[in-house]
Amino acid sequence: MFGISGLEFIVLAILVFVVIGPERMPEYAQQLKDFIKYVRRMAFEAKDDLKETLGPDLGDINWRQYDPRQYDPRVIVREAFAEDDEERRKELEEKAAAAPAASVTARLPRGAWAPFDAEAT
Repeated sequence: MFGISGLEFIVLAILVFVVIGPERMPEYAQQLKDFIKYVRRMAFEAKDDLKETLGPDLGDINWRQYDPRQYDPRVIVREAFAEDDEERRKELEEKAAAAPAASVTARLPRGAWAPFDAEAT
């Protein structure tokens, strides 16, 4: 529950019983019961208030999709990398399609000088 094993819980219960004492134990048990009832009442009131605020659309919400236990981080990372690879592949294909083909470029004849712009250097 809170990272406490059964044996540790028993030791804590005995320790609480010794510290509080048998005379005050019923009083503290009653206070604990009242606190739990108060928290539950607050939770139900908050839930009812949320239902009232959202109206009839609340029933249409798929709450299971928001459950974090259903998500595996390894799958999420793997899918993100796959999407990134797919996007890069599409970008490269688009660049390859947009670039002129190698056969369209004009080559200089053998022994000819390349054009030189004296003002550029």
